[in-house]
Formats: sequence, structure tokens, C-alpha cells
Amino acid sequence: MPAAVGRIRHVAASCALAAVVAGCSSDGAATPRAEAPTRTTAPSSDPLVPQERVDEVVAGLDRRAQVAQLFVAGVPLDDLASGDALARSGVGGLFLAGRSDAPATELAATAGRWQDLAPGPGLWIAADQEGGNVQTLTGPGFDRLPSALEQAALPPAELTALADGMASALAGAGLNLNLAPVADVVPPGTEDANEPIGYFDRHYGSTPESVSAAVSTVMTALARAGVTPTLKHFPGLGRVQDNTDTSADVTDSATTAGDAQVALFADLARSPAEPFVMVSSATYPQLDPAEQAALSPVVVTDLLRERLDFDGVVISDDLGNARAVRDVPPGERAVRFLAAGGTLVLTVDPTLVPGMIDAVLQRSEADPVFAATVDDAVRTALLAKERAGLLAD
Repeated sequence: MPAAVGRIRHVAASCALAAVVAGCSSDGAATPRAEAPTRTTAPSSDPLVPQERVDEVVAGLDRRAQVAQLFVAGVPLDDLASGDALARSGVGGLFLAGRSDAPATELAATAGRWQDLAPGPGLWIAADQEGGNVQTLTGPGFDRLPSALEQAALPPAELTALADGMASALAGAGLNLNLAPVADVVPPGTEDANEPIGYFDRHYGSTPESVSAAVSTVMTALARAGVTPTLKHFPGLGRVQDNTDTSADVTDSATTAGDAQVALFADLARSPAEPFVMVSSATYPQLDPAEQAALSPVVVTDLLRERLDFDGVVISDDLGNARAVRDVPPGERAVRFLAAGGTLVLTVDPTLVPGMIDAVLQRSEADPVFAATVDDAVRTALLAKERAGLLAD
């Protein structure tokens, strides 16, 4: 997400609203399951291949429960108890929103409780753990991380050690998804004018080559610890001036389909770390002058999925509180993102989730083509969970 410290406005999860999600899906009663750090995929003797395991899980979920798997909802770090109702509701994941100095052991206990409460597949439990100004977790068990630009300046062995430590700390705290690293390339000399990335040294370099090396190291370390990395913010926020969290009509008029920054995302997305790709909410007139990237079939399907051949999880930037999407009704944001080819809808505001699910279900009932697109998104989301060990045996 492109927000710096204090930029994101968090809305506490309402137990009543979360119960709306749960009440229309599966039974909200807690189902015992292993704690997050010990979740594992099926043993090698399991005769089912991943797609078959996904098919079995899909068959065991009603339609609302399937659609709920496509949502990652924010939980304010100053109100972690509100995450319990969200975990029971059957959403696909929870995002730790804000900043916290809570000990890693305390977070691990909370994450384990949420996993126990989830009625279906295990949860993605995510945070923005980049470094510098964007480090969600700083309490005991978490080292202070330098900014991405400072990380990139480290000797390779030191960067590897730092990334391994960060990844191990996240895994030990029960997190399995990091909404990082930033893969945006900020042209040299423009850093101070690039509000979301360059101004805060969130970029790993000013050339695709320098960014690629450092980002690859961080992704590999995360994957090695069992934490799925996320490349952000496709097709790049390195050339914009304003922040999509706080400004409308954020535009990059230079980036084209053949841009080196776009090619960088494609190269990194093919990593064995199997990263997610986060799509920005800025507009790229050279790609699609009519739609923001996260809502654009041209950007998500035509470019990222077909031209760049990415078939993994595409997660949105915040579609809840971000000013860039405020003029689009919440339900329509979710529908248009999924119709564009997205997989996981991220909303910092969890109270929007029930209405977003309703909108997706209504559109699915009226539009068979969209319903098939949702089916594909559900399977893509659950296949990633199967690889992460989040499908219960």
C-alpha cells in the first residue's frame, strides 16, 4: 500500500457487521485447527494434486463463503479483538492496519486464535513490513528495519541476513503474507517529488537492475520462512507525484506496456517465491486512459495476465479508505476489480466487506460471464492457500 506513517485512516471492525458476513455463509462456530505457524500442506502421500484439493474445498463452500475468500479485511492494531468476528466471518484474510509495538509472541497468540476461529480455509494474515517509515510491527521480537533504499545499499550478504531476520520474525508472529517488497522504480532526481514512494525512500533503487537484485533477495527470504511476498505497486508508482491514499486522479502519463518498469514486474513475478502482485489505483493513460489500473481489464488482464503471463494472485491496493477510489461505490469497486482480472480485494475498512460481497453475488447472479470470472478468482485464491499450507486436511 502506498501510505506512509499515519496516512491510512483505520476504521475499527464492527462485530455486528462482521457477523453479517458470517450469518450468510457457513456456521460461525469456531472449528479447531492448528495454529498459524504450524499449518502445513497435505503430506506427500496425499493422492490429491493441488487442483483436486482446491476443487474439494470449493465444493464444501456455499457461494457466499466462496466469494468471502476473495476479501482481505483490515484489523486495527489498536483493536485486535475486533479481528475475532472477522475471522469467524469466513473472509480470505486479515490485514494488520496501523502500527504496533506489541511483542511478537502476543501477535502469534492472536494470529493462532484467528486461525482457530476461521470456519473454512486458513487465513492470510498480512502486514506492511517494509522498513523505514513503513514498518507495521516494531515490538519485541522485531528488529528495526532500514528503509528500502538503505537496504539496497547493503552488501549482498548483509541484505540476505537482514531479510532472513525480518521474514523469520513475521513467521514467528503468525503472519504468512507480507504486502512487500516495493518494486517501483523512481527515476533519479525525482525522489522528493514522488510523494508515495521516493519521498520516503521506499524504493530499492532508481534503475530496474538495482531494484531487481534487492527485491529478489527480500522475496526469497520471505518465501524461505513461509511468508508469501507481494510485489507492489503494478504497473509502478515511481513516476507519480501524489499518493492514491490521500489524492484523487493520481496519474502516470509516461508508463507504457513496453516500459522497463513493467518488464521488471514481469521478471520478478516469475520468481520461485511465487509472489502476489498488488495493483495500484493510479491511472495510466498510455495503458488505459479510462480506468484506474486496479479497475482496468486492460491493465490487469490484457497486460499483467496475458501479455506478461502472470497467473498468480493479483491483490488490490486499498479499495476501502483510499481517496483514489472514493468516487466509486464500494460494492462497484469490488465488482470492477474482480471483473478486471483481480483475485483478492483489500479493504482497510472492514465494515465495507459485507456490502462488497453482496455486490459481487448480485452481479454473479445476473451475469454468467462475471460468475465464471469469480469462479476463476476463487480457485486462484485457494490454490495459493494450498501452496501456503492453508487448506485444512
